[in-house]
Amino acid sequence: MSHACQEIFYTLRLVSMRDYRANNNFGALSEINVEALGTPGARTFRLLIQAGVASACLWLEKEQLQQMAIYIEEIITNTRFTSAGESSDISDISETTWSAEYVSLEFTVESLSLGYDPASNGFLFLAYDREGYDDSAADLSFWITLEMAQVLSKEAMEICAAGRPRCFLCGKAIDTEGHACVRSNGHQSLEH
Repeated sequence: MSHACQEIFYTLRLVSMRDYRANNNFGALSEINVEALGTPGARTFRLLIQAGVASACLWLEKEQLQQMAIYIEEIITNTRFTSAGESSDISDISETTWSAEYVSLEFTVESLSLGYDPASNGFLFLAYDREGYDDSAADLSFWITLEMAQVLSKEAMEICAAGRPRCFLCGKAIDTEGHACVRSNGHQSLEH
């Protein structure tokens, strides 16, 4: 995707951020962590989030986690400095943290939308437990600060990189037993 296309995509996401709806709005998170459970090749990935007395466990695919981290890193890189050239690491999210009764959610994320708000210097997450790019409300929404996003992105990339090595020809994961690469017509077995 070209840089110009990325800018358009980000702008469209920002325009729609003001009108988002969610069944559960956690507001500004107090904590977010990423975990991988299991051994490489059989790992599962999750985001653990906390907002006041509300918590959620969001199960993700590795590709979703990796794309989330890449998106955050691109935004941070592109918005590192304000127009005055000063560092812009401070977030001012207007959303308050969840203050209602205790709630605990757990679901597998089918669709995850992210947006960056330059005015607050924060990231909005919309998680759906079904395909959710239509007009339906997200199952969960929450905001994180720029600082939290930087840590999340770094940890997510480290977790994704700690998995099985990738084949340099086809990009598929190489198991401990090796890998019959389709790019070499399956004739050459590459080993870990």
